[in-house]
Amino acid sequence: MAGSAADRRTRLTVLVALAANLVIAAAKTVGGLASGSPALLSEAAHSVADSLNEVFLLAALRRSRRPADARHPFGYGKERFFWALLAAVGIFVMGGCFSFYQGLSALRRDHHDESPEGYTAGLIVLGVAFVAEATSLTRALHQARGEKRGSLDPALRTVIAEDSTAVLGVTLAMAGMSLRLATGSVVWEAMASLGIGLLLVYVAFRLGRDARDQLIGEAVDPELRRDLVGFLMRQSEIDNVAELLTMRLGMDSVLVAARIDLAPGIDSERVEEVSMRIREAMADRWPQADQVFLDVTNAPPRAGL
Repeated sequence: MAGSAADRRTRLTVLVALAANLVIAAAKTVGGLASGSPALLSEAAHSVADSLNEVFLLAALRRSRRPADARHPFGYGKERFFWALLAAVGIFVMGGCFSFYQGLSALRRDHHDESPEGYTAGLIVLGVAFVAEATSLTRALHQARGEKRGSLDPALRTVIAEDSTAVLGVTLAMAGMSLRLATGSVVWEAMASLGIGLLLVYVAFRLGRDARDQLIGEAVDPELRRDLVGFLMRQSEIDNVAELLTMRLGMDSVLVAARIDLAPGIDSERVEEVSMRIREAMADRWPQADQVFLDVTNAPPRAGL
């Protein structure tokens, strides 16, 4: 139930970001075509990429909650990481590469026919976009407040990264356009476009790296691992925890595999009972640990006992 409530909040956050980006993308595109501003066109591509990525994130929220089946016995939780990776690729290709193209082509084009009136309208569009992106970012940050980084939903993390980048990108575009109007030099706008491209490539790299780590199989954070080991060691039937392996299977699903030595003197007929009790106790304390596997062995009698 907690996971469903969190999903509803994240879905609303993504929908707010999607609505804002669709309106902003249309406004930036019209303004960019009217003014011929490379910085504004770069920002338009940025918003289009963000809009497509939000569609990916909505798909991730829906598909990751499918129940486990024979083909995927551990469920579909890693769908979120896959779609987050696609979103990172979208930011890189549609946003970063197009911004680089706009910046480089701006240095080669003849801009004598561009009017100040078009640039003034473009700056107004960017001002409205700044307010909308900042509003969306504020909502995403409010939802993320108090959550640990390791447990932050990839969809929510992507929205925060997109909105943060959008606010910085709009600021760069406004600076480039303003300096272009003041000096008449297109170099300022070209530099703004290249700066937006570098920003998007960096964000895409960070998001893609995180998604890759989670898809490969990322362990739980060290604090949770220490708690799991400590819990096992406090059980009277356990003599030693020889090995503990963990892997995140989704936002609220963790695989725990432990090799434990039972204390001397425990009858072999009680092994299954002890194992079941420990698994149930772990699930009660950590509901996300829904896949617990214990490799149980009897420790040899201690010398002198």
